[in-house]
Amino acid sequence: MVLPENGKLLRLFLGENDRFSGMPLHEWIVKRAREEGLAGATVLRGIAGFGAHSRMHTAKILRLSTDLPIIVEIVDTEEKIEAFLPLIDQAIPEGLATVERVQVRFYRSGGQD
Repeated sequence: MVLPENGKLLRLFLGENDRFSGMPLHEWIVKRAREEGLAGATVLRGIAGFGAHSRMHTAKILRLSTDLPIIVEIVDTEEKIEAFLPLIDQAIPEGLATVERVQVRFYRSGGQD
């Protein structure tokens, strides 16, 4: 797969405890992105954050997991990102989605396809 130089980055801000269709929401989104043929997805787990409710979520020694922030990042063409958003919209009851322009410098697997 070749990505054009000008792409889009979809960034989803979710909670670790968010679920959809019997699985963690971030896992469901990554699985759906793969099924839809998007270029790739990365899930990042935050150590602290807050969202629309202004409720702090933090990783502390006494509290091993308290619904920590999760960020899902997906880079692809504008057309694919815009087509993907409606597919996942109903699965995200609360959170934040942003889309921004990115310059793709390279996208390669390192192996023979």
